[in-house]
Amino acid sequence: MSQFFTQAVLIAAVASGIRLAVPLLLASLGETFGQRSGVLNLGVDGIMLLGAFGGYYTVLKTDNVWLGLAMGVGVGIILGLVSAVISVTLKAEQGISGIGIYLFGLGMSDLLFQKLVGTPLPVSSFPKLDIPGLSDIPILGAMLFRHSIIVYVAFGLVPISMYIINRTTFGMNIRAVGENPEAADSLGVSVVRIRYLTVTIGGMMAGIAGAALAIDLGIFQQNLTNAQGFIAIALVYFGAWRPAGVMAGSLLYGFVNSVVLQFKTLGIIPRSWSDIAAMAPAIITILALVLVARRFRQPAALTKPFTRGT
Repeated sequence: MSQFFTQAVLIAAVASGIRLAVPLLLASLGETFGQRSGVLNLGVDGIMLLGAFGGYYTVLKTDNVWLGLAMGVGVGIILGLVSAVISVTLKAEQGISGIGIYLFGLGMSDLLFQKLVGTPLPVSSFPKLDIPGLSDIPILGAMLFRHSIIVYVAFGLVPISMYIINRTTFGMNIRAVGENPEAADSLGVSVVRIRYLTVTIGGMMAGIAGAALAIDLGIFQQNLTNAQGFIAIALVYFGAWRPAGVMAGSLLYGFVNSVVLQFKTLGIIPRSWSDIAAMAPAIITILALVLVARRFRQPAALTKPFTRGT
């Protein structure tokens, strides 16, 4: 255990934890918008998987990581719109329709990979961007300011999301629709339009999260996300539907995951326990969710379809 508490290992663990939190943060921020408007999308993991394959395949063919990220955006928007049609227009039961989106993404991403690629081939990753001046700060510089640009973008979206939800008319409408869609409708707010926008934003963010994960790893394989989309949904509850809380949950998961990986690398965890240890991040996150989320109330109209005049 003593070998873990060295400066180099601790710096590596924190830096890795921040990087591991990024896909969860992106996906859960997007899901926050949808849930605040009253729509639960359990298909986040499926969208992440297709976004991951789309991003990976684009980089494989073009060697351009930004085109790969753009592909993730496009895939996410399309699947977000599909989710909105199913949940908002067709008023399908949101839990079941979300599982359908997930299974579609899981199967289609694997099928496309087998047909178009076959054998995993490495691709380029995001270039690192050391923040001038800040990256030279002892210890903190290596932990916080020597990451790829997608890390800075992901954490920069947290205050932007907070501002949109809490300070803008659009955010006020989202909150009104999520709490009392009938009242919002009577005041002239289009419930359908708001929910379409938020679910599409959620899909787009999930697509970006998947593409960022695949490009950051530089590889794609079956079920690459390993259910991170479901963890992202849980983190929205953990964060009490607030961007700052969602970020805290994402960092918790990332740090626990990073520490487990460091323990395995250093041989602190016996090889026979590695499978059990791999479950630790999810278990700790769920326990924290149970302890923290029960203190907060979910949006009143969450998972409830809206029909004018009812």
